[in-house]
Parts: sequence; C-alpha cells; structure tokens
Amino acid sequence: MDFYNGQVLLDLCNSENMPISAVMKEREITEGTLTSEEVDAKLVTVLNIMKDSSHKPIEKPGKSIGGLIGGEAKKVNDFGKTSVSVAGDMLSKAMSYSMAVLEVNASMGLIVAAPTAGSSGVVPGVLMALKEEKGLSDEILYKGLLNAGAVGYLLMRNASVSGAEAGCQAEVGAASAMAASAVVEIMGGTPEQCLAAASLSISNLLGLVCDPIAGLVESPCQSRNAVGVANAITSAELALAGVIHPIPFDEMAEAMYRVGKSLPFELRETAMGGCAGTPTGCALGCNICGK
Repeated sequence: MDFYNGQVLLDLCNSENMPISAVMKEREITEGTLTSEEVDAKLVTVLNIMKDSSHKPIEKPGKSIGGLIGGEAKKVNDFGKTSVSVAGDMLSKAMSYSMAVLEVNASMGLIVAAPTAGSSGVVPGVLMALKEEKGLSDEILYKGLLNAGAVGYLLMRNASVSGAEAGCQAEVGAASAMAASAVVEIMGGTPEQCLAAASLSISNLLGLVCDPIAGLVESPCQSRNAVGVANAITSAELALAGVIHPIPFDEMAEAMYRVGKSLPFELRETAMGGCAGTPTGCALGCNICGK
C-alpha cells in the first residue's frame, strides 16, 4: 500500500475504493511496524496535543522566550466574538488557534510539528475550528490527520518541508496543503478533490520566503500560520465547489521545490533578509541577542 507520488495515491484510492486516510493507515501498517491499534493510539496522542496547544495560550497567555510574540492568539479570539469582526466564526477561530500553537512552541511547550515547528499551527488551527463549527467527533478528525499525513509524506518525499531548504512556502505552504486536503475528505470530497485543494494551497503561497526575525520561530511565523489557515480553508472550499487547479499536485510539488531552491540564501531561514533584514528586524535581533 505504499505510494511514492500523488498519482499513485489516487490510483490506490480508486482501485481499492478507499479514501486517502484509509490508504495512509494501511501504509503505516504494511510498510512499518505498527499495528492498527498502535496507529490509532498515536492518532489519539497527536490530536490531544493539538487540542491542548491550540487552546492553552488563549486561556492563559504568556510571553515567548524571545519576547516577540505572546497574547496575540487571545486578542484574535476575543476580537472574533465582537460585532466588528470581519473573518467569521470559522476563520477567526482557525486563525486564533493556529497562532496559539506558535505561542506554545515559542515558549518551549509541547506541539506537533505538522510538518514543522514553524508551521505547526495550521493543521490544528483548521481542524479544531472545523470540529467546533461542524460538531465533528474525534474519530472524524483522526481521518483528517491521516489524510494530512499522506500529503505531508508526499511533500517530504518529493519536494521539501524545510524553510532552510526551500523557504516558508515549504513550511506554511505544505501545512496549508495538508490541512486543505484533510478538510476536503472530512467534508465528503473525493481523493481527487483532496489533492486539488493541496495543489491550490501550494500555488497560492508559491515563493513565500523564510525570514524569521532574530532567527526565532516567532515573527513573522505566527502571522503566517494565520495566513496558512485562511489559505487552507479557501483552497478546500474551492475544491469542494468543483474548482480544479490546472496543475496536478505532483507537478505543483515539484514546482514548489524548484522555486525554493532558487531563492537566495538570505531568504531561507538565515535571518539575513526579508523581515529579519529590515532595520527594525535587525535591531530587534540585536536586542534579543544582547549585542
């Protein structure tokens, strides 16, 4: 049940009449050493960590180690409940939950790197908001996690999820693709629609640079996770509506990798360009480092 690219995954889904989540679970069992029960147990652990990390800073905000972020998730969550919020309940919750995870990460808390620490808020942000808005069970979310895992596996295998290698498009872009695909399956979409949503997500953030201020996974990482959930929700909605991206998922993944490798090194997690390279970004970095 292994698959090395998106087309093989779709072929397996069609030949076995299985959703992406089911194929991914079978892969974990047949290609690894885990039993079905052990896979289920790991999903429970992952989801519990996501629940905790997406809500704790909203209930009890605190400053990050670098001091660049802290309390933003609660601000967004509180504002989303007001009459002047423009995002709507689903997006507002997803944004605040994704930002909360980044606050946990930047405070040395426990998160799920999905696929990385810098993009760890996107998948839980989207799934937790969807769970609340649609009244979903944990069992449904487990399928979403498996689906997201399949997309992440393909991007790790055929492209990159590393900001140092391919920019933030490979981190938040990949996380958006994972979350978008998961949402589509959860909401009854086909495997083809899942990968269409993933392809759309990658294309929407193509070329996004990785420029953390002071080299810390704090800013602009946190706000980019909020953008990542908006991108995932948008891409899922488009795919479920029948909008198919003209570039297949496999080609989009390859394009993302080529674009990432062509980015100057200053824009690949070196903290030497972009936001980090501005006068204010440099000054903040110096203040944090004490130089």
